[in-house]
Amino acid sequence: MKINVVDHTGKKVSELTLNEKIWGIKPNEKVQFDSLLSYNAAQRQGTHKVKTRAEVSGGGRKPWKQKGTGNARQGSIRSPQWKGGGIVFGPTTERNYTIKLNKKVRSLALKSALAAKLQNDNIVVIDQLTFEKPSTSTMLKTLTKLKLANNKTLIISDLENQKTVIKSARNLERTEVISSNNVNIYALLNANKVLLTLAAVKNIEEALG
Repeated sequence: MKINVVDHTGKKVSELTLNEKIWGIKPNEKVQFDSLLSYNAAQRQGTHKVKTRAEVSGGGRKPWKQKGTGNARQGSIRSPQWKGGGIVFGPTTERNYTIKLNKKVRSLALKSALAAKLQNDNIVVIDQLTFEKPSTSTMLKTLTKLKLANNKTLIISDLENQKTVIKSARNLERTEVISSNNVNIYALLNANKVLLTLAAVKNIEEALG
């Protein structure tokens, strides 16, 4: 399996032979869905917290005696049925949202997402994406030449030029930049087009191959 490698003007400069075990597999939608659920669950901070009747202020004294008033018996004005009382069954920090997936399943999900993008002609490989200094206008010109400017685009850069690429693209709408060692299922599925540097492709193949 081969793919064209282009320069920043969109002109073909070479061909790249891709690893069939990654880019040529049949995409598994079920695994992608499970991996996406696991990823989103992991993003939850779990810092939500409500106060129980033991934690709200007040209510140290019994509001009225047990018998003889005609009222229902009450032990505290901070019981859950009282205004300002504790919350029953509310969220606490003890809740763990983690959804565990085997490493092979996560790997298959990434391979499936990459293969689906390639098979639908939504991947562009550029020989290098370098800038002397951060430049949004230069990045926009490059994306326009590659016909990616009007799409929700994910740029996967190599580690060497990551900082400059991020600064050049951070003011562009519908454009996200991640490094080749931080590729995740959410970013891949959320993008319509994917732009990879030649070095990033090699890094991904080393990680998943």
